[in-house]
Amino acid sequence: MATSPFKFLQEVREETRKVTWPSRKETMITTAMVFVMVAIASVFFLVADQIMRIAVTFVLGIGS
Repeated sequence: MATSPFKFLQEVREETRKVTWPSRKETMITTAMVFVMVAIASVFFLVADQIMRIAVTFVLGIGS
C-alpha cells in the first residue's frame, strides 16, 4: 500500500508531536554524564593496557 509523500509528511509531523523532548537541563546533565563515563572508561583502558604491556614484557623477557 503506497502512501503519497504529502500524507507521509503529515504522519511524520503527527508522530513528532507525540515525542517527549528532553529539557535543556536534562540534556546538559546527560551530556555531562556521557563525558564523565568516557573519561572513566579512558582511564580504565589506559590502566588495563599498561598492565597487559607490563605482563607481556615480563613473560617474553623483553627489555631487560
